[in-house]
Amino acid sequence: MVDYAQPACGLKAHGITNPSAVHWNLSVDSLVEGAVRRGEGTIAESGPLVCVTTPHTGRSPHDKFIVREASSADNVWWGTVNKSLSPEQFDVLHRDLACHLDGRELWVRDGYAGADPRYRLPVRVVTETAWHSLFAHHIFICEEDPVRLAAHIPEFTVLNAPSFVADPERHGTNSRTVIAVSFEKRLVLIGGTAYAGEIKKSIFTVMNYLLPLRSVLPMHCSANRGASGDTALFFGLSGTGKTTLSSDAERGLIGDDEHGWSDDGIFNFEGGCYAKLIDLSAEAEPQIYATTRRFGTLLENVVIDPVTHQLDLTDDTLTENTRGAYGISYIENHVSSGCGGHPQHVVMLSADAFGVLPPIARLTPAAAMYHFLSGYTAKVAGTEAGLNAPKAVFSTCFGAPFMVWHPTVYAKLFGKRLAQHGATVWLINTGWTGGAYGAGSRMSLAHTRATIRAALSGVLDDAQYVEDPVFRVDVPTSCPGVPKDILTPRRAWARPADYDTQVVRLAAMFRDNFKAFEASADPAVVAAGPRA
Repeated sequence: MVDYAQPACGLKAHGITNPSAVHWNLSVDSLVEGAVRRGEGTIAESGPLVCVTTPHTGRSPHDKFIVREASSADNVWWGTVNKSLSPEQFDVLHRDLACHLDGRELWVRDGYAGADPRYRLPVRVVTETAWHSLFAHHIFICEEDPVRLAAHIPEFTVLNAPSFVADPERHGTNSRTVIAVSFEKRLVLIGGTAYAGEIKKSIFTVMNYLLPLRSVLPMHCSANRGASGDTALFFGLSGTGKTTLSSDAERGLIGDDEHGWSDDGIFNFEGGCYAKLIDLSAEAEPQIYATTRRFGTLLENVVIDPVTHQLDLTDDTLTENTRGAYGISYIENHVSSGCGGHPQHVVMLSADAFGVLPPIARLTPAAAMYHFLSGYTAKVAGTEAGLNAPKAVFSTCFGAPFMVWHPTVYAKLFGKRLAQHGATVWLINTGWTGGAYGAGSRMSLAHTRATIRAALSGVLDDAQYVEDPVFRVDVPTSCPGVPKDILTPRRAWARPADYDTQVVRLAAMFRDNFKAFEASADPAVVAAGPRA
């Protein structure tokens, strides 16, 4: 393995004084070699490196903390999302975790969050495993100039130590797992979990705090660009199809998960993608599927045959949250700059397991604000222990776990950008039709793609619309490639009376959830919600 020269700012600045060896900014080949040498993962028959993160196969939101510091405390939306840790507890945690890393072989990845140089954050990720450094290589934007890389000074650093065990009594944590962010010390500490998504989302949390200070809207969304230069955003929670639907062979991929919207347009935070892979197929998602067949891609918790080393993307034995990390350059039609103009279209994706939302609807500006603050999707039976029926999930701004400021801060920035640039906003149901989960069927991916292509191409600009009588959104009466009966949800149900019951139920959930925003939202936005 060949290291780049150590940057001027070394590990002592982060409290690590005596590691056994440090590997700086290795290539993909060297990182894969290091991971295999150390038994961290297995190379699949088709080429990617496969690693297992059990018992943690997803984020640990109850173990995430923000340090309550005088410089930022008044800005943070404290509560169940942003739990506080005292500066003293953080200092003890930092010393203990840094001491834990001393004497170990370490990997360092320097890069950036933010494709736009004006808002770019220099970051550093220090890990005790080669494969986590490979993840950071894919996810963050790489510095290709060796001179600038040698002079890299991080403005935020992540110390990632999966084998470190937190002590709740000593460190003030909830468990042996911890993700702690200090805005004052510009430091993130991760311990007790190998799930790589914690690295990515901790820096997203940082960007969600820093960018509003500069009047830039951070967004949990994907983005792509058409042949004419038109840009579209795709908001959606996990499982709604955000990554899948933005990866379109007819449009260039700007990014699949995190973006900023400034006075000059949008820009990707990342240099790669982190796609959910369960049940991925070459027919439905050819671009993402192809990344699972090449050397350098990193797969998390994908089941692999111990003898043939063949992948099984349908096997959820370890988790349904199987993931693939790869550089955005692995997608052939990516936008290399990571930037785009102001969006002409904004798509909000909801996987409605109640089966009552239309497959596509056009939103007024007030309704767009209502649904942005609501951030609705649904979990289905079987995804959680004890969950026997669909469960509504409301994640404000489509990213509540990563919102540091109060949601109204992001909503005001969103509303300002919409008003300035006149984007058309669409609500897309990627969930169920013809009945709720267990009775109806999942919305066809082909139909969903047809609605989005019709919306983005302008085909629906002159379509006739009718207002949904409960949700008060404008539904087109026809859309190329989509059966008319599906466009009007009630018609798709075998028993319309059952639809009526479900739609009243979901509408009430929307209204109950929005009570938290009624005092701060514009009356027109409150009025844009579902009717009683």
